[in-house]
Amino acid sequence: MPDQQPRRHHPQPLGRPRALRLGVAGPVGTGKSSVLATLCRELAGELAMAVVTNDIYTDEDARFLRSAGVLPTERIRAVETGACPHTAIRDDVSANLDAVEDLEEEFGPLDLVLVESGGDNLTATFSPALADAQLFCIDVAGGGDVARKGGPGITGADLLIVNKTDLAPHVGVDVDTMVADARSARDGLPVLALSQHDPASIIELADWVRSVLARHRDGTHIPTDPGPMAPHSHAHHDS
Repeated sequence: MPDQQPRRHHPQPLGRPRALRLGVAGPVGTGKSSVLATLCRELAGELAMAVVTNDIYTDEDARFLRSAGVLPTERIRAVETGACPHTAIRDDVSANLDAVEDLEEEFGPLDLVLVESGGDNLTATFSPALADAQLFCIDVAGGGDVARKGGPGITGADLLIVNKTDLAPHVGVDVDTMVADARSARDGLPVLALSQHDPASIIELADWVRSVLARHRDGTHIPTDPGPMAPHSHAHHDS
């Protein structure tokens, strides 16, 4: 058997920082893939972008983005974690980091790489070794009290998205109250009420990414860790 060769890490060209790596986390069904697709549609005309998705046993999220035509298909890579989604974004980020670096080597220089977590719970956070900044998605269909439940993703992510606000009348949620609860839980960190049917909220999301990228480029953005996830088990549970 041939010896395993160590992975080579390729430096960025002098004078240009590597791509901003933006992690997108949140529970199953909160619209993470739609947020990624929206960002690609809004920003791909001005930024060189790529995407890494995470699923446990499939590449379904990657296939969704490829079919949506938001980026050239070869710039969308899938990581099949084979385990609890926490693991690949926090505990052992090597598979994701390899995917990100492969994309930067093949298509670089890139401006932005989006890394989507597999659907998880309110404790999910990215390791700062993988993500320079992270946003966390909750949605109105999950209940108006979700923001009050807290968790490091809600309280500490760089941006919290309250998604699918257009559905609020159908699920009995008051968006203003939910956003106010989120702002209270986050102690001044930004909260964005987002709907795919509200162009103003989409512009606000894209502008937030632009602002983080600008700080990343000039060296004033300092990645922060929202905090360790709550204790969790990787054991199988019957559904």
